[in-house]
Amino acid sequence: MEEIDIPQYFLCPISLQIMRDPVTTITGITYDRESIEQWLRTAEEATCPVTKQPLPIDSDLTPNHMLRRLIQAWCTAHAKYGIDRIPTPKSPLSKSHVFKLIRNLKIPEIRNESLKKMMELANENEKNRKCMAEAGAAKSMIFFIIKCFKEEKIDCLFEALAILNFTWNPSIENKQIVKENYNDVIESLRWILRLEMDNYTVVKTHAAKILKFVIEVISSSLVEQLETSFFADMVQIIRSNFLHQSVKAVLNVMITSCPWGRNRLKIIESNAIFELIERELGNCDKKISELILCLLAQLCSFADGRAEVLKHAGAIAMISKRILRISPAADDQAVHIFALIARFSATQEVLIEMLRVGAVSKLCMVLQADCESYLKKKAREILRLHSNVWSNSPCIQVYLLTRHNR
Repeated sequence: MEEIDIPQYFLCPISLQIMRDPVTTITGITYDRESIEQWLRTAEEATCPVTKQPLPIDSDLTPNHMLRRLIQAWCTAHAKYGIDRIPTPKSPLSKSHVFKLIRNLKIPEIRNESLKKMMELANENEKNRKCMAEAGAAKSMIFFIIKCFKEEKIDCLFEALAILNFTWNPSIENKQIVKENYNDVIESLRWILRLEMDNYTVVKTHAAKILKFVIEVISSSLVEQLETSFFADMVQIIRSNFLHQSVKAVLNVMITSCPWGRNRLKIIESNAIFELIERELGNCDKKISELILCLLAQLCSFADGRAEVLKHAGAIAMISKRILRISPAADDQAVHIFALIARFSATQEVLIEMLRVGAVSKLCMVLQADCESYLKKKAREILRLHSNVWSNSPCIQVYLLTRHNR
């Protein structure tokens, strides 16, 4: 086959491939758009790869239409060699176009079409999502979702939730919108979480993620006003067989709410502890394990929380199994739970159960493992606290032999 001589200026200086969408930077050098955008996102210092001059991440990339047409003409002329003509790239999304789509949401006849177009644009790339966010797409979606809730309509609710997830950022404007419409936002998301509809799993995953965003930006006084029924809705998501993303979002919502003692009591009253333990018994996701143990550790700071944990027949065994098997973060929370139980709820029955299911052995293993010193100290304190009960155990005898540094 005859060798094809590709003009050097057709090649991107970064990828060394024929440019499909040539753009010129403020330094005067032309690159393929995908390559230079990837360079700017990942480079430690935003500089022009050729000239080494500073190149701001948000600097304009001007389409080089003349060069693109030359490349297309060359590709067409060499089609007999198996070279495909590069397609004409789409023009970058502009804020004015997004503004028009948002205005169209007020027109019932074209509202659904506009939402689907926005969804399509958001799915295309990160640049589109950023442009939509800057144009206020998140704000318009919040009001659209509230409107759906008040009118009990689910048309294009999936698209609105997805767009909000794509374009949300904790900007001052978005925070203010959420705070001013707090009750409507919370109630509309709770309504969605209770809905039965097509794509309900994905829809509820989007709603759970948005709820996490909302709880993270509202004031502490509003978080403290959450009702027991709110946490009961969260527990229902944990109980149901939803996608891991929705469970993670809900767990984060509950953890974010925990610093306020009243909320911990409300979470306990919603039967969360039993469902958390049940979920963890069949769980194989590392992040979910960390979140569940973190939440259990916070709830165990209350006597009612510890009582609910101990009421579950498999709780101590489950917590014990997670030590030294998930992550340092999981180890920290699991040992903390045992420390609270050992200090405040250590009946004879509980201590024997810890010995029987291997919790005591695991604490001894922490002393021998490559763990942080504070974690070993905490495990040592638990073992010493009830050594009179556990002293006849072989693992305790090993601990007594190895507790002093040699």
